[in-house]
Amino acid sequence: MTDTTFAPTAPVAGRIADSARVLLLQVRDQRAAELHEQQCFLDRLGLAPQRLESVNVVERGVPRIEDASRADLVILGGAGAHSAYVDYPFTEPLVELVRELTARGKPFFGACFGHQFLGRALGGSVVHDPANEEIGTFDVELTAAGKDDPVFQGMPERFAVHLGHHDRIDRMPDELVTLASTAKCAQQMVRVAGKPIYGAQFHCEMTERHMRERVMMYASDYMTGDDPLAELTRRLKPTPWADEVLARFVATYL
Repeated sequence: MTDTTFAPTAPVAGRIADSARVLLLQVRDQRAAELHEQQCFLDRLGLAPQRLESVNVVERGVPRIEDASRADLVILGGAGAHSAYVDYPFTEPLVELVRELTARGKPFFGACFGHQFLGRALGGSVVHDPANEEIGTFDVELTAAGKDDPVFQGMPERFAVHLGHHDRIDRMPDELVTLASTAKCAQQMVRVAGKPIYGAQFHCEMTERHMRERVMMYASDYMTGDDPLAELTRRLKPTPWADEVLARFVATYL
């Protein structure tokens, strides 16, 4: 295994290159949510469908490192009914894959579950914490490391993001650096220092409409009351700066 330190270029406007290949690792028990997540990343990255390979590890198992390494970018998405602190048949192979991708310095982005799983895979811990759940749109604040990070150059210190989680990273592994936080969740965005390995608890792949659609797929788990759609709509607002994060990551490292 090699340990590569990256010297990123400054972010530039634009979407992912037409020739780039993206591997999306999914942890999904609902076909509708699986397809919805794929479309969110296609839309946000401006990626042609043939450039996205999606593998639902619940059904197909975890790819070999040789296969995953052929992608220019590996994304580990959300999970719906699965939790990063629980052991499943795919857990140990996925831990090994994330560790090897990290060791090789492969561009990697973890979203929600993927963010939490990155923390676990590198030696940290994830806890179930419904008392501090965040469902809706909240403001995150950049840490000192976040303000210096190339992905966030030119962004405000505080900006709105979409969140939907009961779990969170608790104990941070030594390799990870915190880039953004909220009062209820200290680890809202993290990265491996010196490498293009990032995790975001918030959903920078989803628009306000996407977020409303996704949460309603899991309304019984995430929402209460007689009219969960109306309640969720009241909780959501635009997230223009968070909408740029994936594009900035791609422009910086691909």
